[in-house]
Amino acid sequence: MLENYEALSQTQKNLFQDIANRLLSSTFLSRDKRDNKDNFYFVVSFKEIFDEFFQILGYELLLDQAQGVVMIKSNSTSNTLKLKRDETIILLILRLLFHEKLKETSLNENVVISIQDIHDKYNYLEIKRRINKTDLVSALRLFRRFNLIETMGDITVSNTKLVLLPSLLYAINTEEITEVFNSISRIIQEVSDDEKAN
Repeated sequence: MLENYEALSQTQKNLFQDIANRLLSSTFLSRDKRDNKDNFYFVVSFKEIFDEFFQILGYELLLDQAQGVVMIKSNSTSNTLKLKRDETIILLILRLLFHEKLKETSLNENVVISIQDIHDKYNYLEIKRRINKTDLVSALRLFRRFNLIETMGDITVSNTKLVLLPSLLYAINTEEITEVFNSISRIIQEVSDDEKAN
């Protein structure tokens, strides 16, 4: 690895360090996110060096060129982000919306939704406890930081558009969309049970 790394120019070394740190802090890079595109192609070009580097740290680098996603995966649970219940529900809803809207989208188009679509799906799923604006905005900022979505305007406004990035497929790694529905149902049941207990 050191030989290959040393063969890089100083500019490339600086970029390598920047991208490695980005992946360590956000897990995902998505080719379809404006500020990720150049970094994505840099990883494609120097994947072998990234593979070896992350392997030393105990991570596996996954590259899906078809979907345009780079992610790092660790077998350790110490680096796992623990989501709050509402954040989990919103993430699952985003995954459902990605699946639904993908059918209406051509191959070279991004999947775009509005904030209102999240509220509509929340209502459709008959989740008794409504998501408040502060929690929704906070969750969307978190998912933007992890390169799962890209915002196209003020996320406090219901008609603002969001680009759902293919990295969502890896954040919720399931082949069957029914598993996503089942996960939401389990969480709704837990909320209901908690409310009855109190």
